[in-house]
Amino acid sequence: MAHQVTAGTVDPARARHLIGVVEHDGDACRAALIGRLRRSVTSPIDREDLFRLSRGVDDVLDATRDFVREFDLFGAVPDPLYGPVLDRLAGGLARLDAAVLLLPSAPRRAAEAAAEAKKPGVRPAYQHAVAALMPGAGAQTLAPVLLLGRLDVAGERLAAAADALADGVMKRFQ
Repeated sequence: MAHQVTAGTVDPARARHLIGVVEHDGDACRAALIGRLRRSVTSPIDREDLFRLSRGVDDVLDATRDFVREFDLFGAVPDPLYGPVLDRLAGGLARLDAAVLLLPSAPRRAAEAAAEAKKPGVRPAYQHAVAALMPGAGAQTLAPVLLLGRLDVAGERLAAAADALADGVMKRFQ
């Protein structure tokens, strides 16, 4: 949704509504996981680490929802500047997803894959995008700087989620 709104293929108000639905679905999935953890006897990694992983993923969804909401509220305009940061965030999420899928059958590989989820370079892409705004810094660049900051937060949350998965594997399998 963030890609679509920043590319101008979805109206910001519509994107704001749709990302809210996605975020609420994520909350429901997290609640189901927490309920399942309460009822389970064993898990691939400690329950606390699974809980922290789910919180990290939820934080990524929250930050992305905030990005889309603020894009709409600030009246931001589509700009290719957001694309590289969003691409790297999506790449990190895909790597984290792959790590989670490896957890039951290959926990050590899951830890390695979780470490890779932190490497797509969200922060450097953010820094390059902000630097590109600086020569013409002024009131017109305020909204993109704030919005890019939101994506930076999402990248930090992705890293925290990857750390939770790796920590859990280290506790259980090292």
